[in-house]
Amino acid sequence: MIDLDAIRTLADIPAAQARKRGDAVAVKFGDRETRFAELDAQSNRVAHALIAAGVAPGDRVSVLTKNHDAWYPLFFGTARARACLAPTNCRLAAGEIEFILGDAGPKLLFVGEDFFDTALTAVAGLPNPPRLVALYGAHPAFESLDAWIGDAPATPPADEPQLGDDVLQLYTSGTTGRPKGVVLANRTYRRFLEMATEIDGFAYDEDETVMIVMPLFHVAGTNVSFSGLAQGGRLVLVKDFAAGDAIAMLSEERVAHAFLAPAMIQMMLQQPGAETGDYARLRSIAYGASPIAEDVLRRARAVFGCDFVQFYGMTESAGGGSYLSPAAHDLPGKLTSCGQPWPGAEMAILDGEGRPLGDGEIGEIAIRGDIVMKEYWNRPEATVETVVDGWLHTGDVGYRDADGYYFVHDRIKDMIVSGGENVYPAEVESAIMGCPGVADVAVIGVPDAKWGEAVKALIVPAPGAEVAADDVIAWARERIAAYKAPKSVDIIDALPRNPSGKVLRRELRAPYWEGRDRAVG
Repeated sequence: MIDLDAIRTLADIPAAQARKRGDAVAVKFGDRETRFAELDAQSNRVAHALIAAGVAPGDRVSVLTKNHDAWYPLFFGTARARACLAPTNCRLAAGEIEFILGDAGPKLLFVGEDFFDTALTAVAGLPNPPRLVALYGAHPAFESLDAWIGDAPATPPADEPQLGDDVLQLYTSGTTGRPKGVVLANRTYRRFLEMATEIDGFAYDEDETVMIVMPLFHVAGTNVSFSGLAQGGRLVLVKDFAAGDAIAMLSEERVAHAFLAPAMIQMMLQQPGAETGDYARLRSIAYGASPIAEDVLRRARAVFGCDFVQFYGMTESAGGGSYLSPAAHDLPGKLTSCGQPWPGAEMAILDGEGRPLGDGEIGEIAIRGDIVMKEYWNRPEATVETVVDGWLHTGDVGYRDADGYYFVHDRIKDMIVSGGENVYPAEVESAIMGCPGVADVAVIGVPDAKWGEAVKALIVPAPGAEVAADDVIAWARERIAAYKAPKSVDIIDALPRNPSGKVLRRELRAPYWEGRDRAVG
């Protein structure tokens, strides 16, 4: 449970836990452990150092790093200084990072040693480059974190965080166009914490271990961290996800809870020994961020033997929206659903004019409630286009059944129109995933003189397997309508994905649509 009296904003989490259980481990990273009392003191020192550096309420502070335990005092310290942390996706190219830093306008940029050169390239062209601090590691162009903090006091600053303060600015993955900064305020996360206490997938006990493998520039990584720490959990933070290491960690660290992208689950299931691992302490695996194939979910439930919880939402809704509870996974016809709305949130299916549709009708999924973002930073037009009358337009196509469960077909932009029929890639991918020899699959639309677009499957074979195109097509046709089944199959080595596990269909489509005026039929 989360003590909502002691934890009014995210900035209160370290102090609340330090008063209650200061000697308990808050974060384990490699061989290093940070206790709640230490996290509280470190966060206060960061806050004072930021204020001394001229950071005022509402200012942005950026960080460019892989997962690292120094991220947590940086976040909580920034929040205590009433500033807003704007993490940057460390997998982006220097030019993309330059755009984000130029947009956020941070006064300081904290950088992990893996990205010193990238950061220097990114800030070189900025008219007002931020002050550079090494989050870990050393470089002559960067101040060391310890030197920057200096003798800052370990007591909290006098100016307390307010619910209206911007606390986190996460940039959308930018699979099309430039990334947008999603502004999430303390008020948003207050509602998140209130709602989380009523959801199975966020119900952690004190001292239980929560494995953090999602990147901390992604809403899944931050949300599971905040929820775990707020409930007195012990976070085991992973710098770089590796499927074999994750399997071992579940046993060695006696992990009780984890959030995994479907691609991670799939890779873990393919590891030797996955089916014989010791998962006795594992209580729940939450999943989301991208669609999951039904076959993968069934195998995962059998192998790990714990509760599974699906979360559906967006960065723009602080990761919230709907959830499929463990019990609902066993209801007939609900396994492929993304569940029902979070307590206190609303969801609807809207038509092209923004009007609500009835049960079974296909339209755009929309979310409304206090978990919806404050705005897109510096993008008022985009904010108005995305949030209409309080409804956050997700860009996802889906429907609601008669029991109030929501089902996601696909992204609107990924829909294939073949011969006048709408085909949703996620549905075709789910049908193909159980095919023998198939390790991974993506479905795209390619040009077709007769039908406008034709369905193509791009298959990654399992190690040592040979996959025949005719077999894949026949397998799909047994499970979905013939017009949805792929007309052709290509074999590739790997699928391009963004950090949240979403397949980058734009990259897959590009070679087939090269030289055409538009990437649709």
